[in-house]
Amino acid sequence: MPRPAPLSVLPLATVLRTLASTTISSSRVLLPPSLAIMSMLAHSNQTLLNPDKNLVLRWFLKKTFYAQFCAGENAAEVRRTVDGLKRIGFAGVILGYAREVVLTDAQTRDLSSCGEGLLAEECVRNEVEPWAAGTLETLQLAKPGDFVALKFSGAGRQALYALKNRLPPSKDLKKAIDEICDLAVERDVPLLFDAEQTAIQAGIDDWTLAYQRKYNTKPGHAIIYGTYQAYLKATPRVLGSHLAAASKEGFTLGVKLVRGAYLGSDPRHVIHDTKADTDAAYDGIASSLITRQWGPVLQQDVAFPQVSILLGSHNLASVCKARKIHASPESAGTELAIAQLQGMADEVSCELLVAKAEKEDGPKETPRAYKYLVWGTTKECMKYLLRRAHENRDAVARTKSGRDAAWGEIKRRAKAVVGLA
Repeated sequence: MPRPAPLSVLPLATVLRTLASTTISSSRVLLPPSLAIMSMLAHSNQTLLNPDKNLVLRWFLKKTFYAQFCAGENAAEVRRTVDGLKRIGFAGVILGYAREVVLTDAQTRDLSSCGEGLLAEECVRNEVEPWAAGTLETLQLAKPGDFVALKFSGAGRQALYALKNRLPPSKDLKKAIDEICDLAVERDVPLLFDAEQTAIQAGIDDWTLAYQRKYNTKPGHAIIYGTYQAYLKATPRVLGSHLAAASKEGFTLGVKLVRGAYLGSDPRHVIHDTKADTDAAYDGIASSLITRQWGPVLQQDVAFPQVSILLGSHNLASVCKARKIHASPESAGTELAIAQLQGMADEVSCELLVAKAEKEDGPKETPRAYKYLVWGTTKECMKYLLRRAHENRDAVARTKSGRDAAWGEIKRRAKAVVGLA
């Protein structure tokens, strides 16, 4: 039988939305005004521009950009979206809560003021507790086999102050994080601690390692994952030190490997000089993790520990390399999942699904395929949608590839309708 077209598994509405979003993102004419409009919607406090209050605007966004990238506004919508992805063939989803704490410039400059007294109580009540409640609700929505993404900066000023100064979390924040981690263990839903800007990343690394030590006690199955960005020159050293700690102390290291998401805000000197250097770092790290062997990129002088791996990549070449290594005799049989953002790189995601279908009766499991998506009201998701739009702007070649793949799939279906396929 001929090999099925990868995008054939997607509903037509999804393919059409992909074509529309990638056409805008790859157009020098359409993209700038689109970004300006989305930025205005994300940051405006006017009722007319608030999609949660303007019903016409809400209807348009929910049928277009929101439907393309987000899971839903409530539990019923989220479950419907997730069930649809699993019916297509995805092993599960990475689910995040879209609500973010928005600080004024004065609040950002004076983070230390939230440490005690009435202001500390206000920070806990208005920032920490809503963040914790949203994350706990996300864990309740997820099922075993899914992941939940957790962004520490979403907890507000107490988190930012502690992370910036590499301090432990405050008493109330620690209580919230412990409750979140305990529920993750109870539901067997791993938590992905997101990477953030380098100004607070060292603090995030400290917290990540501490929680991995506490919760990743099951050999080969991590509950807590740290996120490591391959475009940072320091990542092999940082990840190597974490792997060495896991080896010496006997816990499983959860590793989410991505290329990097803060190219526009991280200092340029901490990032690899070329994309080729980043690609080489990403592929070298992935190879060592999958085979559980030190290599030219990751180097330590201890035994390689147990690891659980999530590769976040929209790069088809890297995904194919990882699949090939995972299928080889050198693979150590570690937990491996590969994920892309919902609404982006569907040609890469669906290639994984086709490969999985081809290997179902084979001797070797294929990597599990996932989609990352957020949930929340339309207004809550606007900043997330704006970041996705900026990400597409910064990856024109990839965006054009997605556009061309969607257009090719529409033409293939049109030919099938008239009997030409």
